[in-house]
Amino acid sequence: MDHHSVHAVEGIDPRLSITRSDAPDPLPLPPVVLLHGFGSSSHRNWVDTGWVRVLNDAGRSAIMIDLPAHGDSAAPADAGAYAPSRMRADILQALFDERVLPLEADSATSGVDVIGYSLGSRLAWELGATQPEMIRRMVLGGPGTADPLADFDLAGAERSLAGGPPSEDPTTADLLRMAQAVPHHDLPSLLAMVSAIKTEPFTPDSAVPKMPLLLVAGDQDDYAAGIADLERWAPDARTVRIAGRNHASTITARQFKDAAVDFLS
Repeated sequence: MDHHSVHAVEGIDPRLSITRSDAPDPLPLPPVVLLHGFGSSSHRNWVDTGWVRVLNDAGRSAIMIDLPAHGDSAAPADAGAYAPSRMRADILQALFDERVLPLEADSATSGVDVIGYSLGSRLAWELGATQPEMIRRMVLGGPGTADPLADFDLAGAERSLAGGPPSEDPTTADLLRMAQAVPHHDLPSLLAMVSAIKTEPFTPDSAVPKMPLLLVAGDQDDYAAGIADLERWAPDARTVRIAGRNHASTITARQFKDAAVDFLS
């Protein structure tokens, strides 16, 4: 795998970690950008779960981007670096750095496909709506209309991290557990991300991606509430529900991988 960082733009360096894994026998199709969830990382979401291997074996090259304060990316002191609009701009810059060209009718390898999970799905939905000239198809895992990070009990999480009782909000406690499960995470920076996301809550019906979408969620995933609305709003979307899976376990499902590879082919 080729591992590097996105370059500085106009004096602002997000220091995002970018990892590329090229297929040994690539098909004439664009690379697949992989966007992980909150409290995770590219390696945890996509390498450890076998996604990169499956994509490479299917002839697809993968570009993984660690979000700020996640994985091998830096944790910027600037709170604005964690706003969804800023993260989307940095992701777009990463694509330019990877020499991704806008979609062209006579070039099968132009643009990108995108697979996002959880927070990565939220960013992908917005990126697809605002940058349609770059994205051919998208697979969104664990998506919903709710915004759990916007509703996150920030004060309760801070008390818990300071040695107090857990937050009484079960979603906040669950998200905090996921963040704490990854060694070496900068938890204050992750809370800074939550604070920034609260300033830009997710409103998926205000800007809708028009490219083909595959929406995937476990049938026990409470975070995917409203997935039927996403399918209804998008002009070219379909949904796959995976039996017996919740938000944490859907990412590992072989059915998810097979559906994604088939859809993106």
